[in-house]
Amino acid sequence: MSTPTLRVAIVGAGPAGIYAADILSKTGLDVSIDLFERLPAPFGLVRYGVAPDHPRIKQIIVALHKVLERGDIRLLANVDYGTDLKLDDLRTFYDAVIFSTGSIRDAALPIPGIDLDGSYGAADFVSWYDGHPDVPRTWPLEAQHVAVLGAGNVALDVARILAKHADDLLPTEVPANVYDILKQNPVTDVHVFARRGPAQAKFSPLELRELGHVPDVDTIVYPEDFEFDDGSMAAIHSSNQTKQVVKTLTDWTLKEPEDLTASRRIHLHFLHKPVEVLGEDGKVVGLRTERTALNGDGNVTGTGQFHDWPVQAVYRAVGYFGSPLVDIPFDEVAGVIPNREGRVIDVDGDQMPGVYATGWIKRGPVGLIGHTKSDASETIRHLGEDVAEGGEAFFTATERDPQAVVDFLEQRGVEAIQWQGWELLDAYERSLGEPHGRERVKLVPREHMVAVALGRELPQD
Repeated sequence: MSTPTLRVAIVGAGPAGIYAADILSKTGLDVSIDLFERLPAPFGLVRYGVAPDHPRIKQIIVALHKVLERGDIRLLANVDYGTDLKLDDLRTFYDAVIFSTGSIRDAALPIPGIDLDGSYGAADFVSWYDGHPDVPRTWPLEAQHVAVLGAGNVALDVARILAKHADDLLPTEVPANVYDILKQNPVTDVHVFARRGPAQAKFSPLELRELGHVPDVDTIVYPEDFEFDDGSMAAIHSSNQTKQVVKTLTDWTLKEPEDLTASRRIHLHFLHKPVEVLGEDGKVVGLRTERTALNGDGNVTGTGQFHDWPVQAVYRAVGYFGSPLVDIPFDEVAGVIPNREGRVIDVDGDQMPGVYATGWIKRGPVGLIGHTKSDASETIRHLGEDVAEGGEAFFTATERDPQAVVDFLEQRGVEAIQWQGWELLDAYERSLGEPHGRERVKLVPREHMVAVALGRELPQD
């Protein structure tokens, strides 16, 4: 009796899921791969988590596009795991399921006032300006002075988009509704707060340098925030990236005040720990920070000196957090699916047969997009080992015809969008940008995206 074709479902069509599918397709296994995506469009974080004025990073989509257009990996977008189908359904059609659903929620920051009106999560703001179809199309940009909490690239993205003049985003794929709202943005000053020192910042050198080239926006740093302990010096000497970041920041301390003439400013504050969002009548009116001091090992302690900053909005950019999935174990502290090198484990620590994880939902939201390749390789290696060890017993799917899952979804009224549908949507977005000399204008309302992908007329707003 010959071994049947291995049937594998991958849930999540961002970089992690596509890399896993690509690597799995090249293992030499006789395998049939379906890539499920909750949204009507693939590419996940690259499409909906990278700022529109970062076309270089968005070029990753070109490589991901080439993987899917080969035709040996089937895309089934507009299908929501947990609503349209669950684990038992997938087990009917597949021998193995890999979850690559990423981390899209904001990590919590438990300080008083964080839930006031005018206090936002950076992930929600990023989703808005990137045209995510599941977030509102409006955003309340009413503050002149804004605080951004965090010392990573997302904090820089949020600060830059808030401070940048809307017309400077016009060459990008920024959605029309986002441009219109940013055009009315009254902001003059964006303050970014990091609780540790310059050598502990998690900015990438390129992202940081970009701040110095935003038209009509000055980047301001404060010499009194520059403190370097033994841990800082060790970080500088051991990491070229840290060395470049510190050099850029230090160079900015040499700017002459008379040269700072822009109409908008981004202020980078180090050694300031946010301790309370200040409110009045339920709205944000300020941020209180505590001055910190480096301990010698790169960590900090509070000094008991507090400062109140008059701001009307606060954005927390302190990290992303995973979301639990129906029928799948979840670590509420780490925000990941519990696993051993990609093999999902249950509450007793036992491996769940045929269930795997990769990407941020596997290891947490750390590392750049490229790191998901090695991550996927590890998961796929273990899947291959399990197939070899399990033999015929590994092949548990009872409905093995690839059409069966499509029929199942249709019976449930789910309109799955396959690759040809994405190509229609892709071409439509490009046609929207063409008259304006732009590569594309991203289509936002979900129902519009689905209509285009399925070849229907657009619904009226």
